Amino acid sequence: MLRVRCLRGGSRGAEAAHLIGAMVGISHLSRTSSAAVAEPHLEDEHVTDPQHEDCPVSSYNEWDTLEEVIVGRAENAHVPPFTVEVKANTYEKYWPWYQKYGGQSFPADHLKKAVSEIEEMCNILRHEGVTVRRPEPIDWSMVYKTPDFESSGMYAAMPRDILIVVGNEIIEAPMAWRARFFEYRAYRPLIKEYFKKGAKWTTAPKPTMADELYDQDYPIRTVEDRHKLAAQGKFVTTEHEPCFDAADFIRAGRDLFVQRSQVTNYMGIEWMRRHLAPEYKVHVISFKDPNPMHIDATFNIIGPGLVLSNPDRPCRQIDMFKKAGWTVVKPPTPLIPDDHPLWMSSKWLSMNVLMLDEKRVMVDANETTIQKMFESLGIQTVKVSIRHANSLGGGFHCWTTDVRRRGTLQSYFH
Repeated sequence: MLRVRCLRGGSRGAEAAHLIGAMVGISHLSRTSSAAVAEPHLEDEHVTDPQHEDCPVSSYNEWDTLEEVIVGRAENAHVPPFTVEVKANTYEKYWPWYQKYGGQSFPADHLKKAVSEIEEMCNILRHEGVTVRRPEPIDWSMVYKTPDFESSGMYAAMPRDILIVVGNEIIEAPMAWRARFFEYRAYRPLIKEYFKKGAKWTTAPKPTMADELYDQDYPIRTVEDRHKLAAQGKFVTTEHEPCFDAADFIRAGRDLFVQRSQVTNYMGIEWMRRHLAPEYKVHVISFKDPNPMHIDATFNIIGPGLVLSNPDRPCRQIDMFKKAGWTVVKPPTPLIPDDHPLWMSSKWLSMNVLMLDEKRVMVDANETTIQKMFESLGIQTVKVSIRHANSLGGGFHCWTTDVRRRGTLQSYFH
């Protein structure tokens, strides 16, 4: 059924209704009767144009003053089943652990501590003047089946992975792990609320996650294997259909930077490129990284023309940023001990920081060397300990999605 999206003003609604009447072959109806036919839609569908001034969603970069943020939940978090795409994104020393606990809850004591840490993080954000929103708690142990696969869920801990805000638009990423297929459900009540208040809301094409999306014989045995495959542009995800995690994109006003990774393919990147054009430009960059998944512990933009670049995973296009006049800062080696479990990430979560504004950063309380680095840059550190939350796969940037930052759309990359 054709429906009229009527905005302010009855005459526009009448004209639109008359146009639909003509399209379906009832042009003999008068404009008055057409308006009468369309009128119920005016009552049934209250649709508003997004207004930047009062829209609750507005964010163009990673460093403008943070006003509202979504913080993830560790509650009910489950270990994903040990499928080929999970294996390709995890370290070999944890494979027996995944084989044993896949589909079960993360260790209860560890999870309890993670929940407590994130609650404290939320309290500190509120103290810093930021409005904090949370996803819905969901039972992630539930097994679901589609025509193409069967899986249980994982968590709603990392909103950065699934949601990206570009201007006043919230984009839901399609994801690439089967255990994360229904993760969007935890965020839908929030997104609907933002939409009703004027935000744009886009859901990227949902992949079927059929077997064809994954290289079932992806040959991972050693770190050297991973380096070689990544250098050749070979990943566990194929180009069968678009897929991407939002955390493989990072924003700098009119320019967004993205990497092809184990969870983001070129079709997904091209979808974002076309969707955001012509107002925004998407640049593909790459790194010497044996296991690329999410850009923000490798390349984290923390200010206008200021970026943290992981010295262990150098950016192959770094000269492009230097020629643009950017300052490239190499963060110090992380201090997290070797025996601390990091089931889903590397130690470089130390650089996975959240900027509260250009001069304030939320950083791990245990990472004293990177705190000193920020202080040398004239940036005040807001210290929080989330060591146990780190084990679930993310730092402060991963655990959040900024909904609103006080700033305007500008160009920072020339």
